[in-house]
Amino acid sequence: MKRPETVYGRTIIGWREWASFPELGIPAIKAKVDTGAKTSCLHSFQQEIFEREGNRWIRFGIHPAQRRRDIELFCEAPVVDIRRVTNSGGGVEKRTVIMTPITMGHRTWNIEVTLTNRDTMKFRMLLGRTAMTQIFVVDPHRSYILGKDLAAVHKKKSVSGE
Repeated sequence: MKRPETVYGRTIIGWREWASFPELGIPAIKAKVDTGAKTSCLHSFQQEIFEREGNRWIRFGIHPAQRRRDIELFCEAPVVDIRRVTNSGGGVEKRTVIMTPITMGHRTWNIEVTLTNRDTMKFRMLLGRTAMTQIFVVDPHRSYILGKDLAAVHKKKSVSGE
């Protein structure tokens, strides 16, 4: 993998990049870099909150590939919060918030992510500005600066290769 471009000590990324969520078992997802969104957002369906060892957890499904519902992954994570969020249409909705590591290029760090159904949206993940602070600078004229290595995952019938 090539060395990432930097400016002001921060890695340059494009308006869309590939990411993975190792603890959630999501090997590849295309993320829209959204400096207008405060918090990152991940597509989810069939959300179910449950208790594990006295703590709230959430189990949810995800379609990680754009325009495809035949690839389904199911994830579990501790619930950090449930918040009211203003969506892109201006409506307010309650969303579950989780904290999980994300990997982009050579870097892995923890981010807060809200969960909502994004089946009708082009991107199943938005990377919000809070997750990028002090890490990235966005070049809005470019895409996939960190590489397209993860793109091959979705060329298969399923993420797990089955």
